[in-house]
Amino acid sequence: MPEGDTVRQAARRLHDALAGKVLTRSDLRVPKYATADLTGRTVLEVTPRGKHLLTRVEGGLTLHSHLRMDGSWKVYENGRRWSGGPSHQIRAILGTADLSAVGYRLPVLELLRTADEHRAVGHLGPDLLGPDWNPDQALANLLADPARPLGEALLDQRNLAGIGNVYKSELCFLLGATPWLPVGDLPADRTAKLPALAKKLLDANRDRPVRSTTGRRDQNLFVYGRASRPCLRCQTPVRVADQGDGSRERPTYWCQTCQRGPAPTPGATRARRKPLP
Repeated sequence: MPEGDTVRQAARRLHDALAGKVLTRSDLRVPKYATADLTGRTVLEVTPRGKHLLTRVEGGLTLHSHLRMDGSWKVYENGRRWSGGPSHQIRAILGTADLSAVGYRLPVLELLRTADEHRAVGHLGPDLLGPDWNPDQALANLLADPARPLGEALLDQRNLAGIGNVYKSELCFLLGATPWLPVGDLPADRTAKLPALAKKLLDANRDRPVRSTTGRRDQNLFVYGRASRPCLRCQTPVRVADQGDGSRERPTYWCQTCQRGPAPTPGATRARRKPLP
């Protein structure tokens, strides 16, 4: 699942493959840009911003893409068979004399002036893996709506950029709070360490091919994807329920013993509050 760490890795692969090279093929398979042609232009750089990718090309243009849940960019040597999915899932092709970068299942793809990149990413909060990272600002953003559930606040890229569903669940576990706990109810000592903990997790995984939050060889994640399996700390079965970010519902994992606070109840539409110790 693409989150800040994997998007940064994708940006690095694309940058290494394309930067400084002239495009010999340009194929943007979305109606609005079907006639756009970038051939003959040199790729200047590919840089991430949170979970967004910005491919800047000569002439003051930027190709903005977002991977969302299952989008991907694949790089192939020319002459090699493409294997990222069926051809109808291809949304973009950027080719050079020796390589082709192919974008599959990209839900967001737009061509804009580099000077107008703020229209695509200007709303984002501090980037956990970017040069603009500011832990104080990130925390202030999170606390601006103290009644908002912690999990939703962490997913909101306007607060801090780079956290997705995996890190949301893992962060809440490490903080000992359920994702439904209002941000303002998080004890002060845990609130104070939240930005540094989030930064530590993403930094640790920025170059790893397999994401890990546990430091263990036998199990990479504490709760995410472990529904009904025993918690690594207390052996209580891990639970799963849907929680959104204000736009869509996503599966969310937590341990009802190690994490205190509200939790959804069967058939209930509101969270039930469990006080923190």
